[in-house]
Amino acid sequence: MEYYYGFDLGDAESAVAKLKKGQDTQPRIVPAGGAESFISAYAILPSGETLIGESACYRADARDRKIRFKSRFLTDKESAGDIRIFAEKVLEELRESLPEGEDLTENADCCFYIGCPAGWNGTAREIYREIFERIGYPPVRIVSESRAALICSCQSRYLQVGYDILSKPVLVVDVGSSTTDFAYVEGGSEVELLTAGEVVLGGGILDEMLLAFAIEESPDREVIKEIFQESPAWQTYAEFAARRLKEKYFSDEAYWQDHPCLRTLEILYREPLSLTLRMDQEMAARLLEGPSERLGGESFHTVFSGSLSRVREKIKGKSPELVFLTGGVSNLPALRIWCRDAFPEGVVVTGKEPQFSVAEGLAYSGRIDDEMRSFRREVAGLIDSNTVEKLVEEHIEELYKAVVDALVSPIMDHAVMNVFDRWKRGGIARLSDIDEELKGEIDHFLRGELCQKLLTGAISSWLKPVAYELDEHTMPICVRHNIPYRALNLTSYLSLSDVDFGIEARSIFAVEEITWMINAILTVLVGLLCGGSGIALIASGLKGIAAGMILSILVLFFGKERMEKHMMDLNIPPLVRRMVSRSQFETRIRRITPSVRAGFYDSLEKEKNEEITTRLVREISDQIEHCLRGMAEVVEIPLGK
Repeated sequence: MEYYYGFDLGDAESAVAKLKKGQDTQPRIVPAGGAESFISAYAILPSGETLIGESACYRADARDRKIRFKSRFLTDKESAGDIRIFAEKVLEELRESLPEGEDLTENADCCFYIGCPAGWNGTAREIYREIFERIGYPPVRIVSESRAALICSCQSRYLQVGYDILSKPVLVVDVGSSTTDFAYVEGGSEVELLTAGEVVLGGGILDEMLLAFAIEESPDREVIKEIFQESPAWQTYAEFAARRLKEKYFSDEAYWQDHPCLRTLEILYREPLSLTLRMDQEMAARLLEGPSERLGGESFHTVFSGSLSRVREKIKGKSPELVFLTGGVSNLPALRIWCRDAFPEGVVVTGKEPQFSVAEGLAYSGRIDDEMRSFRREVAGLIDSNTVEKLVEEHIEELYKAVVDALVSPIMDHAVMNVFDRWKRGGIARLSDIDEELKGEIDHFLRGELCQKLLTGAISSWLKPVAYELDEHTMPICVRHNIPYRALNLTSYLSLSDVDFGIEARSIFAVEEITWMINAILTVLVGLLCGGSGIALIASGLKGIAAGMILSILVLFFGKERMEKHMMDLNIPPLVRRMVSRSQFETRIRRITPSVRAGFYDSLEKEKNEEITTRLVREISDQIEHCLRGMAEVVEIPLGK
């Protein structure tokens, strides 16, 4: 994308920011409705012309006029139509203000990021997005306004709390004109399940209260009430005047304690009337601590603090280390105090220029997402290349060796000794039966949980050097896109017990591989243990001397070759079997284990199937690439740069 637009369509005021790829270091505010921060209102004149912004509030000849339509989006179907009319006019004015050569058609090389309350669910966000799409906006994405405000402060380096805190839990409190929005952000990613959503509590309620108090104190209150009923334009004008005075007072309460903070409105309707708005310490207390009909008789303070308490319950043990206040009345000192009371363990900070911070943060979001797409394209390019396959292939011989090292001793301790014990007890009649029995025992062992655990350990250890070499390819991608290199660090994933890497020992060494291993192991074991005849099995150890004497006699009587064949088919008496010591047989097993391992290495080298090796390389590579895709999908570019 060449341009990223951020459109903060607020319930009271709106703003549009624009960021050019590769050139602008920060977004620029684009005027609409006659101002940089323009009133979210539209009026339709008898001629059919549509006005937006402040001029829409004052035209007495307007046949239709709407304000504060966004706050009704979730509850009033007509609100969507009002948003469409307003947004359509904004787009028209933006197009008219474009320099030559730029474009804002649907297929233009730009995108719009439009804000919504964090409490809106996916369905509401999609319906909202479709409104702009039908109007003809370039590609639109809907982003949480509270997240956008946080992005703005981080990208513009406004937050002076240390960027490391951005990897920790952050609570964003966006106090708008109609709602207060709570969003929980962890590691730069908004956690939807922990988003408290919007509360019908905004600065507009304070504006309405201030205006109502002023009307009640006016000697012309009955006439003014009639005028406001007949002319919504004058009521809107008075509400915005109250809003400006309120913001002026709360921006420097200490100064206004010794100076009058007043504004006198001239209402020119049937006859000239004056209405005086005032802000002082007493009025501030009435606004924040007094009961409000709009809040069901509760005070602004009570409802706000109650909302913070519910947020704390939702996030439970993961208390935020940063509480970020943004929105129209975020600079209200009382809000910071209430947030500190609710989250004493967190740092409470406020955003800058709340009238523009959301729009600018939305434009930044476009650039961040574009960078994210570029990052993921590079990761996909790495996966599509044969880099991973080459790394695995270069180390595949080491995997075979690691498996042999992991399995030979346990096979001797379990499979071979089980066969010996059964033979000694008479469970195996002839030595010639041992071959098949060993095959069954080894097969049973290789398919068991112990073997699975041993293989998993061997494979994980083998993967680490592969992962280190893979880092040489993934780290430059992370560096180019300002992403912590550990985001694609396979080694760090291998060290986490709760990460499912996806490579299972059984999937790597499937049925044909296990059969192949059994045959290789048997070839070596039978040769070393039985010497081709089974004599070694019964003639081991000190207590095997008597058995050896019997064998010597048989050799003299039958001759060696005939004796060996005779012994293999002979059902050796229990007395002779008992003479073979288990402990001495175990000693022999330990003594020949290195030879078994060496023989297995030779067997693998000579007999391993190239087709199986190719399959192992492919399947292991697929699993590593699957893991890389998963890591790339969950990466969020850090909010601060």
